[in-house]
Amino acid sequence: MIKKTTALKFLILVILTMITLFVLKNNEPFKIIFYKYVYEDNISFAKINNWYKSKFGSTLPFSEYLEETSPVFKEQLNYSAANIYKNGVALTVGYDYLVPSLDNGIVIFIGEKEGYGKTVIIQQENGVDVWYSNLKEINLQLYDYIKEGNLIGSVDDKLYLVFSENGEIVDYQKYI
Repeated sequence: MIKKTTALKFLILVILTMITLFVLKNNEPFKIIFYKYVYEDNISFAKINNWYKSKFGSTLPFSEYLEETSPVFKEQLNYSAANIYKNGVALTVGYDYLVPSLDNGIVIFIGEKEGYGKTVIIQQENGVDVWYSNLKEINLQLYDYIKEGNLIGSVDDKLYLVFSENGEIVDYQKYI
């Protein structure tokens, strides 16, 4: 049986979505502001997800009926040397190194970046976007929510990391 609170949350979500769509269709100034904020600014979906979970519980409806799982892989970043590389850092790691996530976040990009190779960008809950690059295998999908220490993929022996906040590159030493 579905709890009344779950049904209420769903009803509120539908009403808010309908109001937003109505206002977008009929109010040009709101449409411009909405599109600028959603498509041009750097929205932290990880922060929104975290806020939603703190106010309403799980991001998945009916999550109380799902079995709790625990991660199979939970590690910390280990490296033997760090050297500046382009906008970030190149870490010397062991051969066939399994790359862990530095923090909780949402996968916002998977693909090739020029000079970096296969790259995964994770938008962390703290507002920092982290590029994990030079990957040979990727074990995530776009918009996956991952926790600190979860497996991102693997590299041969070099891992490139780039850290950005609000679209600006920041010093890596603060984060590793």
